[in-house]
Amino acid sequence: MPILTEETAKLPLPSFHTLRQVFDDGKIPDIRGAVTSAFLLSPIEKERLKGRKIALAVGSRGIKNLAEIVGATVDYLIAKGALPFIVPAMGSHGGATAAGQSAVLEGYGISESTMGVPVASTMDTKRIADTSGGLPIWFSSDALQADLIIPIARIKPHTDFRGKVESGLCKMLAIGLGKHRGCSTLHKEGFQAFSHLIPDAAEKIIAHAPIAYGLAILENAYDQTAYLEVVPANEFLSREPALLRQAMANMPRIIPEQIDILVIKEIGKDISGAGMDPNIVGRTTKGILEGYRGPSVKRIVVLGVSKASKGNAIGIGLADFTVKGMLPDIDYEATNANSIASGNPEAARVPIAMDDEEDAIRASISCTPGIDPDQPRIVRIKNTLELETIEISEALVEEARACPNLEFLP
Repeated sequence: MPILTEETAKLPLPSFHTLRQVFDDGKIPDIRGAVTSAFLLSPIEKERLKGRKIALAVGSRGIKNLAEIVGATVDYLIAKGALPFIVPAMGSHGGATAAGQSAVLEGYGISESTMGVPVASTMDTKRIADTSGGLPIWFSSDALQADLIIPIARIKPHTDFRGKVESGLCKMLAIGLGKHRGCSTLHKEGFQAFSHLIPDAAEKIIAHAPIAYGLAILENAYDQTAYLEVVPANEFLSREPALLRQAMANMPRIIPEQIDILVIKEIGKDISGAGMDPNIVGRTTKGILEGYRGPSVKRIVVLGVSKASKGNAIGIGLADFTVKGMLPDIDYEATNANSIASGNPEAARVPIAMDDEEDAIRASISCTPGIDPDQPRIVRIKNTLELETIEISEALVEEARACPNLEFLP
């Protein structure tokens, strides 16, 4: 039995135009120099680090220039006589295994051979404190072997909650360095608790673990490194809110306001913790993201999972349709482990899979009220992180020509 009616299957689809979205493009031209300068300007420069073991916590996000940033940090510390090593700080990502987490970092160019220092990636944790509400706080045993711990994290809005601190240094302490056990423990409280749970847990961790400084990274709307700052641990909770406000101001968006069908070529953990960023598409598994200011999107079609995500297709549950060609690329074990650990099983649900993109678009048109089948308003993007170039259907051309922040490309 055919999935689409004969009439729908023959529905002609519109042609597409490629556009550049214009945002503020301020970026750091010399990454290694900026990292070194950030450390030289911080109080760590006055500390005696010779012979001290320093754990650099590095996460699973696809941060631009991450290998260069980590490498420059390693070089600075070695020049000071320190003994740095790297600890994956990514909760349950990488299939919640030591080998999987090392593989995630290696995919970003971060390994013992490239960095010249050990990578300690066991999933072992130790209970170091409790939250104010009595929850156990589990923390990486590898990191606790260090004299000092320095998380390296991008500051940005979280995909599922709003608070004074969201994704960044505090969350890396509470969730990333909690490994699978700590991540699962806190996620059981639900994202509605994170606005107070994350800062509370971070405060307790700072008091009970040798957290020294954090390297905060801000990116511009084009996914380029825009700002670096070394933050002392005792200033995480006071400094991170200001950095978060700047990160919010830097975020890109999809400019067309009304979209019938959004086609996303790839989702992945390297793109967003949610696979596709709800700050860009508006959707979470619990409904529209609080404070969302992006376009109205009726249907979402996902075509693939990014190579760097290594099969983790969490977020596929936010889509209405996908394609059959994506299904063999999904690592269901990694996806399911991540979704269960985050208390969000809806994010791993696989939507209707059509034969190809064209049929997925046709299916979206056929089952969505308010779409003109002859003039569907369709936007295609690579992913929710790289939004400089988008494609639009004919129905959006007139609006795009009137927008000063959209440029037509050949």
